[in-house]
Amino acid sequence: MSLLPEPSTFEKKYDDKELASELPDRPITSLRDLQYVYGRLYTLATAGGGEYAAYLTPEKSTDLFDEPESLLYLRVDLSGDESRLDPDQPVGVESYGEKKVEAVAHSWYDSARGFDHSITHRTGKNKEPEKVAEYLHQRLTSWADDDVIQEATADHEDGWIVDALAELGESEGLRERIEAAVDEQLDGKTTALTTVAVKLEPDGEYLLPGEASPVFNEAMRARKRSKLVSKGEATNSVGEATDLVTGNRGPTVGTAEDPLNYFLGKQLEKFPGFDPDEAWRTHPVSEDVAVTLMNASTFVDACDYYTMGANVYYLPYFFGRLQPTEARELYRMLYAVVRDEEMTPIERVYREFQNDPALQEYGERFRFYVAAVMKHQTKRFDVFGDTLDGSLLSPVELISSHIDILESPLFDVYDDAERDTPELRPAFPAPENWDIFVPSEHALLSTLATGWYFEQTFALADDDDASADDYRIRALVAVLSGESLDVETVLTEYVERLLEDEGEGFPSFRVAAQYAQLCALAEAGLLTGRDAYEPVAEPLQLTDDHPADDMQQDTPARADGGNVAAARETKLEQFLEQTPALAEDQPERRGSFLLGALVGQVTGYQQVSEGRSTTLIDQYPIKAVTESKLKRLASDVLDKNIVYSRENNMAGTMYREVVDRLVTTLPQIDIDGDWELDTTDLRFYYSLGVAYGMNNWASSDDEEVDDQPETAEEEA
Repeated sequence: MSLLPEPSTFEKKYDDKELASELPDRPITSLRDLQYVYGRLYTLATAGGGEYAAYLTPEKSTDLFDEPESLLYLRVDLSGDESRLDPDQPVGVESYGEKKVEAVAHSWYDSARGFDHSITHRTGKNKEPEKVAEYLHQRLTSWADDDVIQEATADHEDGWIVDALAELGESEGLRERIEAAVDEQLDGKTTALTTVAVKLEPDGEYLLPGEASPVFNEAMRARKRSKLVSKGEATNSVGEATDLVTGNRGPTVGTAEDPLNYFLGKQLEKFPGFDPDEAWRTHPVSEDVAVTLMNASTFVDACDYYTMGANVYYLPYFFGRLQPTEARELYRMLYAVVRDEEMTPIERVYREFQNDPALQEYGERFRFYVAAVMKHQTKRFDVFGDTLDGSLLSPVELISSHIDILESPLFDVYDDAERDTPELRPAFPAPENWDIFVPSEHALLSTLATGWYFEQTFALADDDDASADDYRIRALVAVLSGESLDVETVLTEYVERLLEDEGEGFPSFRVAAQYAQLCALAEAGLLTGRDAYEPVAEPLQLTDDHPADDMQQDTPARADGGNVAAARETKLEQFLEQTPALAEDQPERRGSFLLGALVGQVTGYQQVSEGRSTTLIDQYPIKAVTESKLKRLASDVLDKNIVYSRENNMAGTMYREVVDRLVTTLPQIDIDGDWELDTTDLRFYYSLGVAYGMNNWASSDDEEVDDQPETAEEEA
């Protein structure tokens, strides 16, 4: 159960003046500023305002709400000359609930490190009565007698209450009496909050810490603050500096917790000679700010999801100084993300964005912090790719571009009946069981957000552990934040994946998925390429006309295949004209593609007409393509095509539209000269050509090959 109130309730709880007084008086310009805002909103929503609110952790035990025997407390009578347990009922047992939250005043601390900051302490799970009694006894010993607690309450007007509890804790036989009382009232094991209730007046009631006196919260705050300066090797990391969030000069601490694990004592990076006690100099935040940053964890964690071995954070915010109206909008978004366990934060925020015209009006001011954090081992993390300039428009524009590509004549995302001219297939296949071919904004946004968008196309990681060298994660962070990818690196990832897949048959579906993605990235402006790679980063020059429509109007039937052959002619011409990377002034890349297209089409012929299990693509796999072998491979394939043409008594050559262009392009390739492209580039476009050729079959009786060639059934 969450203590977060509905957005409408939160809006009514604070007017503009009250909310403005709780927000930073400076723009959000750093991750720490953003975490501070999240922490303030969380505290205001759950614990309210006031000087102690940020130090309490009311949501840490909401799972105990309405559970039987979930709140146990010592009933301590301090109204007389000596402190004592209530003689009739030394231990109270109740069901913990929302109405008790403020009275219990719980401040959680990692149990592996000791007891909770507050006098209220949560037990471990399913503890025996004897162990619960020990926790209760420690409220009077470990907590009340703690040096930090004693020092904090020494000059407080109600400090005597803590002293009296510590004195009672030393009483002989007290532990045994508590054990007997607990054993009598508990019905077996339990998970509970353990605390004290004190009676301060002879005729008064027993009051829980939050009801009895501010001294309990004062002591709690002091103990929590002490952990901000001493942790691990740091014993006193505190000093006078300017707070990096508020800009105020004053005492700052150096060992605060961090919801993103961004600034910790055990990062992956090493800093020789670093003194943990001087951490306040490199990361100066005041005690109150440090605690507020820690309170951001609920919202930060809700905006985090795990993929490819890393935690990806996608934190929404408004650029500039946050106004009360914007703070309410931000709370509403964060509330929705916390409540929705089905969608990634990107999907949830986009859904909110679509349904809220007021949110859309913020335009470019509505931004995101995006980062990937990888955990290498306990408490050792690596952070990379973080930016405050993330935009919701970037992933949405990419998805929109991807859908445009899928719905273009290039891809077969619809059945034959849904196309105007079903005789000739589109350039590339689009299998329904691959998520990357589903022309749905919702489905593709989910595919992108979870990282599956790049997992289907990029090289696989060497193992299950995340690595800073994993370009899939870097690509995900980049597109979420609107940063461009290097197209040469993208092609390298593509080819490595194809070489991994090739042993199972030619991966035509994988190639088609990669090309759809490459075109979408280019269309969305998310690719950069230098020199010879610049054309690859350019978007396609797509038209709305289907190539078969053009064929019927402009191209006469051909002797080597009738109307379908003429359609292939127009289809290829249009594809080459629309693709800057395959322009006539790019002979190496164009030649590789045309060679692949011929190999793909001859392979289809061999499979269907000759029933061969070993085909041309088996003889000339992707890894066989190199700069030095390109012309020789082309010569071999051309010879094979001529043989098949003669066997079929054709007036010309089979697949003449490819042959003519390949023969024209080959002389332009200077094998002995300075190549501008590397082998990876040639292999990708060779693979693209093969996929194009293998999908270039027709259902018309005019075609010399009547049936579809076989392709391996591939799963993404």
